[in-house]
Amino acid sequence: MHRSPHSPRPGSGVGRSRGRLVTAAAALAAMSLLAAACSSDDGGDTESTEAPGDTAAEDTAPEPTDTATEDTATEDTATEDTATEDTATEDTAGGEVAGSAAFPNLDPPTGEPIKIGLVNTEGTPGLDFPDIRLAVGGAADYLNQHGGMGGRPIELENCTANGSPETSQACAQELVGKDVEMVLLGLDLFPDYATYGAAGVPVVGMLPILPQDYTADALFLTGGNATTTASMAAVAKDYFNAETVGIVSADNAGANGTEAALTAALDKAGISHVTVKGGDNETDAGYQGLMREAAKDNPDLLVSLYSDAGCIGTMRARASLGIEIPVITTGICSSKEVIDEVGDDALGWNFAGVQTQEDTPELAILQEIMGPVLDVEPSEVDSTSLGLGGLGLLMAMSLATYSNEMADGGAEITGESIYQNLLDAEGLKLWPAGSEIACGSAETYPSVCSFTFPYAEYTESGEVLTIPGLEAVSALEYLP
Repeated sequence: MHRSPHSPRPGSGVGRSRGRLVTAAAALAAMSLLAAACSSDDGGDTESTEAPGDTAAEDTAPEPTDTATEDTATEDTATEDTATEDTATEDTAGGEVAGSAAFPNLDPPTGEPIKIGLVNTEGTPGLDFPDIRLAVGGAADYLNQHGGMGGRPIELENCTANGSPETSQACAQELVGKDVEMVLLGLDLFPDYATYGAAGVPVVGMLPILPQDYTADALFLTGGNATTTASMAAVAKDYFNAETVGIVSADNAGANGTEAALTAALDKAGISHVTVKGGDNETDAGYQGLMREAAKDNPDLLVSLYSDAGCIGTMRARASLGIEIPVITTGICSSKEVIDEVGDDALGWNFAGVQTQEDTPELAILQEIMGPVLDVEPSEVDSTSLGLGGLGLLMAMSLATYSNEMADGGAEITGESIYQNLLDAEGLKLWPAGSEIACGSAETYPSVCSFTFPYAEYTESGEVLTIPGLEAVSALEYLP
């Protein structure tokens, strides 16, 4: 363990703020799932469900037994739950169903099929994310019973990369050769943007991973490390009024990248910070040492970039040491598995990208899609534990929502028109939670479309609930 000061630290006190209590469970942490994509190369850093090298994506979705799973997983059961369908079509505002909830009302599409490619990384130790493919496939199966993409049935062409530039390039060539109208990026470390651009095939991704993605000829519906960590800086400065921050993080190449993005955002916010780094997995004593060191100068706020066992270890360590300094962490630490394990040791912890789960029509649709994919009853789908598959579902269903709205307005639905709509349309929101889309709002991050994040906290009621006033924290001001 070593301590690396990044800037001088003036004297400070402890600040703690809590939101009001509301009655709901923690929601799909779609934004938090991206917080540390590529933040670990070997499995113990920031955001377990999204980091190459992390294993939570494998833990939260069933491992496919063969490649046919994606095609058959939802065929028999995706539309059987009529109760879900009835619930999803109800309108609480007096008559008109929102586009994001209208899918159960839609008949199977009858137009010309739209061929869409999906590139995803699987089959390599530390880089195996079948849950993304399964979720996108489940969404396609559902949509082919409920409206498709603006009335066009979806033909999904899957291509698997293994984390090497060569396989990403081979996927680009294969999908272009199959005349796809659009390419979706699940988790692809080295997208071959040149091949897609030369063929005029638009590219839409879940989240940018490496620096080149932020300026690529593509659009990413969520924002990756840069936007999530910038939102943390915004919460630190504007909500906690922090002048000093102590950070705990694993010490590996990926985690160091996430920590660098965070400290750059804190620098822009004028907040001094000290980072304490440890191993990917620590003993209880090790986590206590990390938390003690990060808190020893009494900073206004702590930030933990650990995940999985690290969530549990750091929460228990803080509680056992009697530290009362509030903590911001990534949303994976709000998962049911973590909270069930630590209980009230999570008091004082705040989670990026998490919001209160409501019983909405969109949630019913999510559960209907993911029940068969996860091989559970729809009512058993826990939206806080979808892993990276949750982002795949968000991407597919968001694009379908936009396509349907375009078709209702008389627009022709093509891969290019869907992409152009992302650039031009106002008022677009991510499915299902409603975060606003604003592609290209940050000049230095032209491919990024989403810049706002909800924040939640663990409450004395034992629930993880949205913090009033932090329903949509903007990252724009503190983007490094």
